[in-house]
Amino acid sequence: MADITTDVLIIGTGPAGSATAALLSSYGISNIAVNRYRWLANTPRAHITNQRTMEVLRDLGREVEDEAYMFATHQDLMGENIFCESLAGEEIGRMKAWGNHPLSKAEHEMSSPTQMNDLPQTFMEPLLYKTACARGTQGRMSTEYLGHVQDATGVTTTCRDRLTGKDLVIRSKYLIGADGGKSLVAEHAGLPFEGKMGVGGSMNILFRADLSKYVAHRPSVLYWVMQPGADVGGIGMGLVRMVRPWNEWLIVWGYDITQPEPEVTPEFATSVARQLIGDPTLEIELLSANTWTVNNYYATRTANGRVFCMGDAIHRHPPSNGLGSNTSIQDAFNLAWKLALVLKGQAGEALLDSYDVERAPVAKQIVTRANQSIGETGPIFAALGMAEGVSPEQMQKNLSARSEGTAQAEAQREAIRKAIAFKKYEFDAHGVEMNQRYRSEAVVTDGQIEPAFQMDADLHYQPTTWPGARLPHAWLYRHDTGAAVSTLDLCGHGRFTLLTGLGGEAWIAAAQKVAGDLGIELACHVIGPRQSYVDHSGEWARISEIRDSGCLLVRPDHHVAWRATDLAERPEAELARVLRRILAR
Repeated sequence: MADITTDVLIIGTGPAGSATAALLSSYGISNIAVNRYRWLANTPRAHITNQRTMEVLRDLGREVEDEAYMFATHQDLMGENIFCESLAGEEIGRMKAWGNHPLSKAEHEMSSPTQMNDLPQTFMEPLLYKTACARGTQGRMSTEYLGHVQDATGVTTTCRDRLTGKDLVIRSKYLIGADGGKSLVAEHAGLPFEGKMGVGGSMNILFRADLSKYVAHRPSVLYWVMQPGADVGGIGMGLVRMVRPWNEWLIVWGYDITQPEPEVTPEFATSVARQLIGDPTLEIELLSANTWTVNNYYATRTANGRVFCMGDAIHRHPPSNGLGSNTSIQDAFNLAWKLALVLKGQAGEALLDSYDVERAPVAKQIVTRANQSIGETGPIFAALGMAEGVSPEQMQKNLSARSEGTAQAEAQREAIRKAIAFKKYEFDAHGVEMNQRYRSEAVVTDGQIEPAFQMDADLHYQPTTWPGARLPHAWLYRHDTGAAVSTLDLCGHGRFTLLTGLGGEAWIAAAQKVAGDLGIELACHVIGPRQSYVDHSGEWARISEIRDSGCLLVRPDHHVAWRATDLAERPEAELARVLRRILAR
């Protein structure tokens, strides 16, 4: 006999779990989110927040988006990645990152109504969790997942109240495992994985110290420190990450994974900080220290029956490219609307199969990309003469050689410049963040050929309305007030949307009829002169890839579900066919 019943039980309240809870509650679906700890993230961990994630927050409400910006470090201050011998020492080189190169900045501004930023997990998690609970989520802290059993109508999950020690049985129609990189839900669900856990070891040292005098002239979130012969591990590269400007910092330093984990004492932490900052008298306020492993591991299947996993539970990788919490929140955006429609009886359960089909390839992609980025640091070491096996003394000589006036030194300087510039695949990979295109039964292409990428698909976002791609952003203008509105703002919020132009009014009548027959919510908009939304700049006409009499059917997660380039002979029949297929009706 269950102690509690709900529609959806979510294990974990990190970015994935809290985002799912917030979305489900916004869609009117009852849910419970449990966390085995007494509170939320106590270390900053994830921090890079890309445009696609900010679009999810914007979909939750402008108040949610605005609060994120209020606590975030602005994109401009994310600045340039700095490579140096220490923060107080000599700089080796730098590259503009995170959309701050003028060409990249233009691409970012044209791609989304949102801005990339740096929002530590200690701020993102409470924002999402608060939004979820304010909208109806029942949150339970100090509640540990033990196991689950699923049957034809639901899932029975056993948890333990860590305050009383008593077991708690929760009955739900669906179970979501958002319980992190050591996910028990994924293990119990029998999800298959590929790759390897524990391919490297790292330590985090979180501290407070005013370092503004070292960074005021070069604000950044990441400072890469090269120190040959450093006595704290490896060949001598450490990361000094800005957490809060400019007095809270996180140092990341590797350790040999084949050896026991190092004990990070206050004395050890202070010595590492002094060494990387380059200030032998630096005093720090140590906030925390911990060790973690670098993983290269992803689920090849993300669901089993009524159990779905997301976030770090299905993609476990290093923080390279800043993809962790971003992909986790986007997992939630993909699944939540599908669960909502199924639970409301507006879609068949087969719709849920598309979650695995659409998100499992993304899990593989981002785990592969993040680990590849680690390897792409190798050319920097090679150019600096800091390869493994070289003595610390020789490393220092090689590093210093770049300042000489010889032809060999000139070649070394060119190699250093090229190696640093190549790191744009980690620090400015806009395409990795924005180019996801889904192929599943929840998308109807009708045989339309997918457009090829005209530029590097990792570096550059290519907008298209090909079904499966994210709806391109363009600024439209309200006819009554002149206010700018993004095409993305017309969509989402848990409902399908149909966009058409002058001459496509028959699509609107057809959509309203079909939506009524199917019992779903479907927003409709005609874009054109003297309509509610006007394309004054012509941007929408340029990127919509349809004629004015055509239409785009957009899913609740902003991805194009189907498109017609012209008005069909029987628009109602066409929309009924497409929606019934997508909704598994």
